[in-house]
Amino acid sequence: MSTNAGNSVKTIDARGLFCPEPVFRTKIEMERMATGDTLRVVSDDPDSEEDISRWVKRNGHELLSLNKNQQDLEFVIRKAK
Repeated sequence: MSTNAGNSVKTIDARGLFCPEPVFRTKIEMERMATGDTLRVVSDDPDSEEDISRWVKRNGHELLSLNKNQQDLEFVIRKAK
């Protein structure tokens, strides 16, 4: 994963949390971040795949990657606005 110089990367570990908590925590953290910053979210809630992907698209951010590692889902999101 690469980011532009000066942009920060933040990680949220939402494992053990279930809908709507992973989306809610993603939303709160994105509100605190600057445009262009990157957020990494790790979740083990299977519903997060659709929920977070949909939230990112609906709010105009950029889903840079979605990786599945055993039971974990890892989202990398760039704040667009």
